[in-house]
Amino acid sequence: MKKLHFTFILVSALIMHTAFSQNQETPPVRLEKISGNLYEILDGRGSNGGAYIGDNGILVIDAKMDMESVDQTISELKKITDKPILYLVNTHSDGDHIDGNRFFPESVTIIAHENCRNDFFRPKRDGSPSDWNDPELAPFTPELTFSEKMDIYLGFKKVELRYFGTGHTTGDLVVYIPEEKTVFLGDQLFLTRPQLIHSYKGGNSFEHVATLNRMLETLDAEKFASGHSEICSREDIHQHLIQIQELQKKVMIMVEQNKSLDEVKGNFEENEARLVTSVYNEVKEIED
Repeated sequence: MKKLHFTFILVSALIMHTAFSQNQETPPVRLEKISGNLYEILDGRGSNGGAYIGDNGILVIDAKMDMESVDQTISELKKITDKPILYLVNTHSDGDHIDGNRFFPESVTIIAHENCRNDFFRPKRDGSPSDWNDPELAPFTPELTFSEKMDIYLGFKKVELRYFGTGHTTGDLVVYIPEEKTVFLGDQLFLTRPQLIHSYKGGNSFEHVATLNRMLETLDAEKFASGHSEICSREDIHQHLIQIQELQKKVMIMVEQNKSLDEVKGNFEENEARLVTSVYNEVKEIED
């Protein structure tokens, strides 16, 4: 009787596990129209991206992570246009934005900021070599780079690539579509979690604040799409920056009190630990 009871529990657990696993399956890639011929690329494996359909072709923003998600992206685009993908822009070098590069046709021109391209080949966070040093992947690394600004014309449709400085990494660019007054920020903005600063890629939280302020002062944009948050407004970004600056001030006060990193982290929420660590190290570096 006990054996039968145990078997029933085991089968029930397996059914529940299977149901849970099915619920955890990655939703397929879908396009969500922002305005005009501009779309967000959502779901699949990897960050949110974008697609702008011009007069003679398509510019895609960020690449997802695997072949299935890239194939789904291309398939979804074919449902709304027969124009080819001409350009793929990498907003920065994190894997959830660039790993899918290798699954796009080699005819697609890949573009990034010059610092972002350099980051392709740097060691990973754990110090292991980058996969992108493999010569077979060379065709899928950025072949065009810029330092401050690059304009791309899809016929008469203009796309501006801008660099406003260090933030999340040293290589984050902004994709601005003037006709739609929309900006794609990559990971320069997190709204549902604390901001990520990749210190190992040269990122800096204080520079992040200055960089986003320069962007707001420079671009006449109304909508801001990012890698992991919903489309937001200028006011949302202002509030984001205020929150970071408040955190920075708290950390600076505790550093002045000679508190250790663990002591400082203990005064914040657990999900803020990475940002607090970045700020702490930045403040200590300034002091030294």
